[in-house]
Amino acid sequence: MAIKLVEAGFDDITIYEKSDGVGGTWRANSYPGAACDVPSHLYSYSFAPKKNWTRKFANQPEILSYFEEITDRYDLRHRIRFGVEVTAASFDEEVAAWTLTFADGVTAAADVVICGLGQLNRPFTPTIPGLETFDGDVFHSAEWRHDLDLSGRDIAVVGNGASSVQFVPPVVAEAAHVTLFQRSANWILPKNDREFSAREHRILERIPGAERGFRWWIYWRLELNFLLMRRNSRFGAFVQKMASKELTKLVSDRLPAEALIPDYPPGCKRILISNDYYPALLAPTTDVEVSPIDHVTAAGVVTADGAEHPADTIIFGTGFRTTEFLAPMEVAGRGGRSLNEVWANGAHAHLGVAVSGFPNFFMLYGPNTNLGHNSIIFMIEAQARYITHAVRELRDDRLAWIDVRPDVMDRYNSKLQRAADGTVWVAECDSWYKNSHGVVTNNWPAFTVSYWKRMRSYRPHEFLRRGRS
Repeated sequence: MAIKLVEAGFDDITIYEKSDGVGGTWRANSYPGAACDVPSHLYSYSFAPKKNWTRKFANQPEILSYFEEITDRYDLRHRIRFGVEVTAASFDEEVAAWTLTFADGVTAAADVVICGLGQLNRPFTPTIPGLETFDGDVFHSAEWRHDLDLSGRDIAVVGNGASSVQFVPPVVAEAAHVTLFQRSANWILPKNDREFSAREHRILERIPGAERGFRWWIYWRLELNFLLMRRNSRFGAFVQKMASKELTKLVSDRLPAEALIPDYPPGCKRILISNDYYPALLAPTTDVEVSPIDHVTAAGVVTADGAEHPADTIIFGTGFRTTEFLAPMEVAGRGGRSLNEVWANGAHAHLGVAVSGFPNFFMLYGPNTNLGHNSIIFMIEAQARYITHAVRELRDDRLAWIDVRPDVMDRYNSKLQRAADGTVWVAECDSWYKNSHGVVTNNWPAFTVSYWKRMRSYRPHEFLRRGRS
């Protein structure tokens, strides 16, 4: 976003970052095995390609290194204030400016506020009775304890989502015993990963257009996966049939079908990819527990069936608070109206980037812009381009503020939710794609190319406008 604003001629830009460096989720999540499930050449900026990715699916250190390199390439560090957390933002309609309040009580003013908080920034740890009495070590995968030696330990892993699928295999290889507590099984498909050869690197780096062509090939291949996300999809039924057939071969007394084969269609929850997760479950030192956790004791975890599972370490792989967009920030718009009040029944926005009643306020990776089949970088680039058009209009037309019309936002979201009703996300499964009301608040319910096309068209008539006095 900062890069595109600078390219558009804006110079007075400040980035507030609560951590001590760039990278977001790729800085916070440094657990063993952390990697992206989108191929490397597509999980990068189209305008700043990296032609020498070491493997098809990059690991966390290489992804973090890429974003750090981009920060330096575009000379952004002098625009960033690290270690500064924004706790509140309020709009003063009289002077047409936002006041930002930081965790230390200091404030700052801004004409335009753009939030790039993401959806995976607040770790979720469930409330479990007795957890405070546990004598061992407890941590969340997003807050990995690199100072702990896990070798020889009895480890309880709570949750089996995307992070767990990645860190469980290296933990199993190190620990004396691992008990995995899961509520339901996930659909996990093979990961077509490997290192790039020297010959492939030469082609990508030396032949004009080779890297861009490879990127587009990845994009369109992933784009077709949206067919899986449609309700009653034939493609989805085929994947379910074939995957279930293979998983049935792994069923045993130690590993029942309930622990392996999901009872919901593929895509209802995030589809995961891994080559080493199932071998880790089959290890003699691994147990999978499907009985719900009842409570924790000083020496282990007790499940609803009364069994106590000894443990000296508990690792939570329970994901993030994904539907609480922008939390814990307090945002107040025109008339002092709270964004929490507007989003009482679920987060929603126009195109995922603007909320009526909150002038000159935009979001990246906002409501209904997450994906289950393609690269979020693609979506964020489209949003950055759209927001740049909006901010350019503020400047060129000498406007004090613009605010998306409520009827425009409501009409957009009504159409969006009708589309979401036709997806597999509304099926009977618990996922981070929808909130407690069953409303799909996170995902874009169509092909990404349709979002890209819509975001190329900034429509001034969709906004209320006030000129400068």
